[in-house]
Amino acid sequence: MHRRAITFSRNVFLPLTTVCHNRCAYCCFRTPVGNECIMPPDEVIGTLTRGAALGCTEALFTFGERPEREEGFREFMHAVGYANVLEYCYAMCKQSIAIGILPHTNAGILTYDEMARLQEVNASMGLMLETTAELPAHRNSPGKQPEVRIEMIENAGRLKIPFTTGLLIGIGESERDREESLEAIADIHRRFGHIQEVIIQNFCPKEGTPMEDARIPDTSEFCAVIRMAREILPPDIAVQIPPNLADAARLINCGVNDLGGVSPLTIDYVNPEHPWPAINRLQEVVGNAELVERLCIYPQFIEKGWYHPNIEGLIRKLREVIQERES
Repeated sequence: MHRRAITFSRNVFLPLTTVCHNRCAYCCFRTPVGNECIMPPDEVIGTLTRGAALGCTEALFTFGERPEREEGFREFMHAVGYANVLEYCYAMCKQSIAIGILPHTNAGILTYDEMARLQEVNASMGLMLETTAELPAHRNSPGKQPEVRIEMIENAGRLKIPFTTGLLIGIGESERDREESLEAIADIHRRFGHIQEVIIQNFCPKEGTPMEDARIPDTSEFCAVIRMAREILPPDIAVQIPPNLADAARLINCGVNDLGGVSPLTIDYVNPEHPWPAINRLQEVVGNAELVERLCIYPQFIEKGWYHPNIEGLIRKLREVIQERES
């Protein structure tokens, strides 16, 4: 009898800018426009190089949504040598491929054409749905309108981009909101077939934010959402929890089958107060299950050929690297 498999990827986290047009009530990632608001190219390349030496296979590129809408940002972007953050991201993704790490970009809301452009240099992409509910936490965040996020996830499906989405639990949504959000994701996947994983992420209050005193969902409530996700989502979608944010060892048996990207090098810049578990300790987290390393593009999408020719050679090379590590 085969043991249940729990997957993860070995990654580096690269926040290209922390400037963001949204004003979410729970966020500590966003910073004002100013010095050091952009990760410089030499730091990106240095991180990628060190990550490759540590065996990382995924470069998670992330940044605030539509930073060009913030006054003064373009001047800082031009000083780095690029017209906008998406042009910069494209260039750094090319560097990542050359160094030997597959890019995965979470850029916030993108148009169809912007995603098609980034698809040339990304093995997968992502956007958290968070919730289909209209919440006070998102009152000053135009990019968090549910219909806008759903449209982008659907467009990713039209483009055949292997995709990550998910729910943020504990930001004011009801149990019914969670159910509706999962049903929306399941419906999109049944139509397009491109969602490889759904993250069930617990909200972690941040000091100095409007929601710093908000209630934290306990383990039993979090487990109930994971079980709901496993019941509602099609079986070919992985249910993921971040092992640095939750008591993953207690939640594995609730229906989790993926731990997402875990970095041996970089911190979680969105939740910097929560360090990653060491990769050599992940087996303790999954208990009796089998721990299996994966790429940021899942095997079924590799078999379908849902990737750009630019990254075909690297995908094949890194699959071999992982197979050698497992043997």
